[in-house]
Amino acid sequence: MTAIELLLNLLDQGYNGKAWHGPTLRGSVRRVEAVTASSRPRPERHNIWEHVLHAAYWKYIGRRRLLGEKRGSFPRKGSNWFVRPVGQPDEQVWIEDVELLDQTHKSLRVAVAGLDDRDLKVTPKGSKVNNWLLLSGLAAHDVYHAGQIQLLKRLAQPEHAAQASD
Repeated sequence: MTAIELLLNLLDQGYNGKAWHGPTLRGSVRRVEAVTASSRPRPERHNIWEHVLHAAYWKYIGRRRLLGEKRGSFPRKGSNWFVRPVGQPDEQVWIEDVELLDQTHKSLRVAVAGLDDRDLKVTPKGSKVNNWLLLSGLAAHDVYHAGQIQLLKRLAQPEHAAQASD
């Protein structure tokens, strides 16, 4: 297995399919509805929806750095954390934001597949780490946010929400 194949495998294990560690990032939002995705454990805390867009944004950043693309082409206005929902939870908007997560993962994966193992030692412009650390970090980032989402889903359940506000 080449280093590129290993990274693709790590990215996929953290994002979708079966993994030894439990739900992947994509698996953690499967069958989640907009009302649950927008639930906050407390005011000023991030919700599931915001974690989804945050993960999509960093996949975009990773791909942009790998390919040397210019800033400013992420499909949502803002950066890093995006307040969601704006207004009442809208199921169609939630579905579109989950699809954006899927699209950014696929485009990152295509960019990684186009690399050569030698490219992994390169530190891209705008990054403090080389491509190997950037990409392995993105895989870990997905697993981290999958865990956060699992916790937020649990807190969104009525019996847990009452305890969290005590």
